[in-house]
Amino acid sequence: MTLPRTTEGFVGGRVKFYVGRIVYVSFSRDGTVMGFGFPKDQRDWLVGGAPDKFMLPEGGDLRYHWVLVRMNAIDEKEMRELVLDAWRMVVPKSVALAYKEVMKR
Repeated sequence: MTLPRTTEGFVGGRVKFYVGRIVYVSFSRDGTVMGFGFPKDQRDWLVGGAPDKFMLPEGGDLRYHWVLVRMNAIDEKEMRELVLDAWRMVVPKSVALAYKEVMKR
């Protein structure tokens, strides 16, 4: 929630984080899986490199820039990186750059 322009929603029993109407992070109902925005052209590389950690979305969700990660396979630092990268995909570049500058201080 500290990322600029982020709002939180609860849809279908799932917690989702948005910028505008775009979801960039979502959690499964039981909290064991996190979905996050990720470039489509790099998904096979990510999932193939760590299939014990990452999964492709199912069915119709394959059309989105989206990957799933098992929460028990990552630590807090890696989770922060995944969330921040997903957020950067959906905000204007100027917002991401301004946030980066604030974090340097």
